Amino acid sequence: MSDEPSRNPLPFEPSQKRKKKSQSQAKPVANKAKAKSPAKPVANKAKAKSPAKPDQPKASTPESMTIPDQVSKRMVRRMALLCGIPTALGMLSFVVSYLAVVNLEIELPNVAVVLVSMGFFGLGVLGLTYGVLSASWEEDSPGTLLGWQEFTTNLGRLTSAWREAREAKKS
Repeated sequence: MSDEPSRNPLPFEPSQKRKKKSQSQAKPVANKAKAKSPAKPVANKAKAKSPAKPDQPKASTPESMTIPDQVSKRMVRRMALLCGIPTALGMLSFVVSYLAVVNLEIELPNVAVVLVSMGFFGLGVLGLTYGVLSASWEEDSPGTLLGWQEFTTNLGRLTSAWREAREAKKS
């Protein structure tokens, strides 16, 4: 039995993990191999390597690591709506306050204008986050209109992935 606890993977999560190599380690090895044996054929290198162990994960293909088209379009629609409207209102607040001060000669404190615009921009950031997390990550199900059920499901997946990463880092 595996040491890892069982968990529910994300709908579009690759089934296998790939190992990361740092660039500083990868380049000198490649340069040494070129310098030592430029005349050796590539076929000999393949034979010299030991056979791959069945328990080692294989590298995932780029296609398996991407978010499906339907899911990404769903996320983009929600992000555009939930982030675009508050951001546009944040920019519009500067224009409205300028027109109020110049044309209507209303005295508005600068702090009030900045706080109102910052509030709208903050709502835009929250809308961006909610737009991603409230979209259904399942390819087949479009999700609900408000997406609260999808939000709670996806937030749970996100927090469990963070916990697992933190525990893996500790051990």
